[in-house]
Formats: sequence, C-alpha cells, structure tokens
Amino acid sequence: MANLIDFTQPSLYLSAATILFNPLYWNLAARNEYHHRTLTTLFNHNALHANYALALSIFLLGLARDAVYESALRAQPTHPFLLHPISQALAVALVGSGTVLVLSSMYALGITGTYLGDYFGILMDEMVTGFPFNVTGSPMYWGSTMSFVGTALWFGKPAGLVLAGLVWGCYRVALGFEDPFTREIYARRERERGKKAS
Repeated sequence: MANLIDFTQPSLYLSAATILFNPLYWNLAARNEYHHRTLTTLFNHNALHANYALALSIFLLGLARDAVYESALRAQPTHPFLLHPISQALAVALVGSGTVLVLSSMYALGITGTYLGDYFGILMDEMVTGFPFNVTGSPMYWGSTMSFVGTALWFGKPAGLVLAGLVWGCYRVALGFEDPFTREIYARRERERGKKAS
C-alpha cells in the first residue's frame, strides 16, 4: 500500500479535509437558513440574494476542493496499470459523462434549485423528472463522483481513487440528511395548499 499511496504528503490530508468540509458546510448553512433565516436577514430580508450568496460560496469552495484534489494527485505515486489505454479511455468517458450529468442537472434546476433554494423558501413549482433525473435521482452527486474517479484514472493515481471513494461516501451521508428534509419541505407546502383549498 505504501508504494501505491504516499501517506507522508500533507496535500493528501488537505484534499480529504476539503472533501469532507464542503457537504458539511452547505448542509449546515442551509439548515441554519431554514430554521433561523440568518443569510436572508443579512441580505436585507431578500431570500433570492441570500441564496445567490450561498450558491457563490458553494461554487467557489467546490473549485478550491477540485484544485486541492488535483494538486494532491500530482504529489502521489502513479501506477502503470491505471495508465493503460483502456483505463485512460474510461477516464475520459467518466469525466465526460459526469460533466454532462452535473451541467444538465444545473440547467434543469436553475441556480436556486441547484443551490438549496428550497431551504430559503424558494420552491420549484413541481419536481423535475426529465433528463438527467430520469437516469438518477442524484445526478450532481453521481456526476461529481464520476469526474473524481475519471481524474484519478487519467493521472494514474491510486490515491485519487481512494479520495473519490471518500467523495461518494460523503455524498451518500449528505443524501441521507438532505433527501428526507427536502421531501418534508415540499410536503409541508402541499399540506398548506390543502388547508387553503379547504
């Protein structure tokens, strides 16, 4: 294992830390907003502007996480098996497919749908069921994970595959918190609509 992953490299741990931090940050920020309206209050009670600010912070943290990940990979040992033409072709396919899933889900949801607008009270009229949500219920998470795996394969880095596994593990945990909470937000709206109709 020592010749596959260099555990003496600080960048490996920094990359793991950013991978762990990002979903924790956006979940805590969104829950705080839902319960206390902290960001909306800071933005003069404008939920849309507050949501855009959170979206920008999440986007920039994502760029930082990706840059740290790539830097960590460059400091890690390369394995020749992962540089095989088949592995490299798989890397291109994964990054390409992952990017399509991420960008198409962002297009389908818009900024507020992508970046937790429902926690700000900005709800979508109805659930998006077209592509890419007809392929997977979590296209952004799957797409992001695919891109991490593809990047690890492209550089031929076993450490990258381990970090990509950490990405998916974090997303799985995040979904366990996000999906039930989001469903309850929309269920509450439907209950309120039902009360008004009656």
